[in-house]
Amino acid sequence: HGIRPIDLVVINLYPFEQTIAKEGCTLEEAIENIDIGGPAMIRSSAKNCNDVTIIVDPKEYDLILEEMKAGSVSLETRRRLSRDAFAHTARYDSLIATFLSGQWEEGFPPSLNQPYTKVQDLRYGENPHQSAALYRESHPLKTDIVSAVQLQGKELSFNNFIDLNAAWELVREMDSGAVVIIKHTNPCGVALGDDQLKTFILAREVDPTSAFGGILGFNQPVTVKTAEEILKNFVEAVVAPGFDPEAIKLFSAKKNIRLMQMPGEVSNVEDQRFDLKRIGGGLLVQSQDYLNYVEDQLKIVSDRDPDAREMEDMKFAWLVAKHVKSNAIIYAKDKEILGIGAGQMSRVDSARVAVEKARKSLSGAVMASDAFFPFRDSVDEAAKNGISAIISPGGSIRDKEVLQAANEHNIAMVFTGTRHFKH
Repeated sequence: HGIRPIDLVVINLYPFEQTIAKEGCTLEEAIENIDIGGPAMIRSSAKNCNDVTIIVDPKEYDLILEEMKAGSVSLETRRRLSRDAFAHTARYDSLIATFLSGQWEEGFPPSLNQPYTKVQDLRYGENPHQSAALYRESHPLKTDIVSAVQLQGKELSFNNFIDLNAAWELVREMDSGAVVIIKHTNPCGVALGDDQLKTFILAREVDPTSAFGGILGFNQPVTVKTAEEILKNFVEAVVAPGFDPEAIKLFSAKKNIRLMQMPGEVSNVEDQRFDLKRIGGGLLVQSQDYLNYVEDQLKIVSDRDPDAREMEDMKFAWLVAKHVKSNAIIYAKDKEILGIGAGQMSRVDSARVAVEKARKSLSGAVMASDAFFPFRDSVDEAAKNGISAIISPGGSIRDKEVLQAANEHNIAMVFTGTRHFKH
């Protein structure tokens, strides 16, 4: 029929991803921007890469033009472009499937099609013998750590990203000025206050040994005075919503310190995205643990009511406990964390570790536990060290024994009805 063979196909699909990224995008607008014929042509061209060059990314134009001017596009290049083309249509379809699942389904979809785009290779993974890379979601929030802008410092490592995320997720939940110091994803120092410099010093004093080489998180712009104090000790990185220009100048004297600035407003927005945890041969999927406490669900169960100061400290300690590896025990007083017990296999051991970590008197401090007390031993341990009030989820079959211990020691006890295991 005189049809000449096609050896070059260049296709730019309808801008579905850009359309759904727009605020207020309607379902009709999204569907209108679903390309139909384009993906079919891309796939047929990619399938025939031995004879056809398929281009789906404008960034490839210059390279292909150079090869064409030199004679022809090499088979090696055509095969690479074929691979990229199939990945391109797969990502395009997954964006559509994910969007429509969110529009038409509730709960967990029958299959997960979540596209991630490679941002960069990392030096190595959790350990030097592991390779690693960073991938970005299709539409990360401005409050996500992957959206942070690096102002200075060495290349971020795999562990840096994990710890920066832990630091930012904690401080952005606080209503007032907060400082956290993270080591291996666990907070080793947290404090609240209006005076940022004083608050940072209080956070560092919780566990100065562990704070060495830690990751710092702030939910307010870092001031010059705070920067001066930070530079007195070694830290890996600092994440904050901003930095005073003079503070940045000070940090520039230590060029290895990584400064990460968050572009979005500090806010604890309920996150509707899934939390994913890989296991051998599968993936565990759950909703995000965005819940702190529900005010009208806080239940005073002890004979003695907590006073206003104790109640505020318990709420603060409870929020911090949510971000500590289970079993988690927190001691706090006057919006300052005094001791942290993390990751112990028994709750009473976490209570004892938190006592050992405390550098200040625990007399009059409060205790927070991320889950219920299986026995009264943790309450007795708290009483020995002067704890005056305890907050926990409740729900143990031995709640009566635990409450009896609290009343024997004149400890005020509050149940939240919500557990915050973290593994």
